[in-house]
Amino acid sequence: MATAAPPVLSTRALNRALLARQMLLERSRRPMAGAVAHLVGLQAQTPRSPYLALWSRLAGFDPEALSRLMARRKVARIVLMRSTIHLVTADDALFLRPLMAPFLVRGLATSTWRLGLDGLDLDEVAAAGRALVEAEPLGFSALGARLAERWPGRDPATLAQVARAHVPLVQVPPRGLWGRSGAVTVTSAEHWLGRPLDAGARLDDLVLRYLAAFGPASVLDIQAWCGLTGLGEVVDRLGDRLRRFRNEDGRALHDLPRAPRPDPDVPAPVRFLPDFDNLTLSHADRTRVIDDEVRRAFMTRNGVLPGSVLVDGRVEAAWHRDGGALEVRPMRPLSGPERDAVEAEGVALLGLLDPGGEGAEVRVRAPA
Repeated sequence: MATAAPPVLSTRALNRALLARQMLLERSRRPMAGAVAHLVGLQAQTPRSPYLALWSRLAGFDPEALSRLMARRKVARIVLMRSTIHLVTADDALFLRPLMAPFLVRGLATSTWRLGLDGLDLDEVAAAGRALVEAEPLGFSALGARLAERWPGRDPATLAQVARAHVPLVQVPPRGLWGRSGAVTVTSAEHWLGRPLDAGARLDDLVLRYLAAFGPASVLDIQAWCGLTGLGEVVDRLGDRLRRFRNEDGRALHDLPRAPRPDPDVPAPVRFLPDFDNLTLSHADRTRVIDDEVRRAFMTRNGVLPGSVLVDGRVEAAWHRDGGALEVRPMRPLSGPERDAVEAEGVALLGLLDPGGEGAEVRVRAPA
């Protein structure tokens, strides 16, 4: 008897499923640490990005509450997926870092830094780096200089990169606190959090966590999110724990059986997202949320997608601060109600960014 083909999910259906799991169809009232855990972390390349990401996702968001979680070591800033800084819960820092280790080590070995690795005992450099940052949090320049005292003639920056790849390094406050600033200084995750890395971390759990926050998704999507390869074997191993679908092009998609998949026609409110938001970075096929031509038009020369605006669930505009105002650059003409919604949400965002400011102004420019 022939097996029935998996159901097809339209691009719009995938969009609404993603928005629901990302808490972007309606703001959630879940606890802040629980939201960070559900999202499997937040991109934190720039210090304010996690705050803006959570403001768009949580009802009654208080940026100082997130700062307190960081100061109390309940969340941490650490290099993880795609070798980028993420803000994650303390538990996830210890769970995710050993799973990402192969990608980080391979990335060092294939980067331009590899030219300075010949003849180095990488484990020895990593151990020395760990000892230094656990004695005192250090910036990467200082760490490299201290390591170069032991390995004279070696490039200090290369030595610091060895420590970055081989040691789970967290950025310590005040870096990342709301409304404050500080240079990047690092120590080991184990030292900062007072616990060892999770020796039982499993790729199966990583895939399930990803699908809960980003599914339905293909194997290529999962791999694009984390940077790891060979995850098809993991998906196959999960077997009946997953439900199968197809996209409109026939590509196989995988999902949790009971994960939300809303009606494609459910309304999606306007939302402002920060630069580097995982919504726009966590799939190989990003067309569920942004058209390829829009992504190419907005992306900067160094490959950064700036702050973006979701209209009807899709990236339709970019935004940035211009003095005390918020400037919005749409890619297409907005209808009257869409423009009103963009302006209203923009005014609310200015209330977060500049709560003491007066005369908040949102300027919606002509389409790019």
